[in-house]
Amino acid sequence: MPEIHSLPLIEQFFPELSDLQKSRLGALPELYKEWNAKINVISRKDIDHIEAHHILHSLGIAKFTRFPTGVEILDIGTGGGFPGIPLAILFPEAHFTLVDGTGKKIKVVQAVSDAVGLENVTAIHTRAEDLPSDICHFIVSRGALPMPDLYRFGQKLIHKRSQNKGAMPNGIIALKGGDLREELLPFKRIVSSESLEDLFPGLDFFKEKKVIYLPV
Repeated sequence: MPEIHSLPLIEQFFPELSDLQKSRLGALPELYKEWNAKINVISRKDIDHIEAHHILHSLGIAKFTRFPTGVEILDIGTGGGFPGIPLAILFPEAHFTLVDGTGKKIKVVQAVSDAVGLENVTAIHTRAEDLPSDICHFIVSRGALPMPDLYRFGQKLIHKRSQNKGAMPNGIIALKGGDLREELLPFKRIVSSESLEDLFPGLDFFKEKKVIYLPV
């Protein structure tokens, strides 16, 4: 296990974390700094803000919903592993498939997952349009694609039968920022959203950032 850092913001907003979860999350900053020096998956100026800008941002989905045992989650355009890797640490009984069209980024995803001992992550170098049908219950994304594109993929990729019984139906959960009115206009009757500024109060970074949920 690489060097472990204390992550006070994560522990502030997720006080129920187990020691293993704290250890895995705490190892991420050093791992990403090491890999980022070889393969640029996080902007150079942003790497020192990885806790808030990447790990906590990814975990905004965990504040929005909980994933039960057996749920299959697909992270489209995962980049270096966000939001998939932090979510996989929080939900070890769910399975996460992280895909990206850039092979170097998937190399980082696999290396980081292996380094922290995640057994519920599969990393695949592919494009979303090349994936087989009916492979997940939820798609997660961190600004990788516009919502109409995610919805188009979701109609093929998301199971029709829900695994999340008693909770929200299968669908897309996306982290988005800025003015989303035009992007979400086609879905105005069925989209629900929550402000990350409300979920993580006191942090300016999360102003105008949201979690968007769209059932498919």
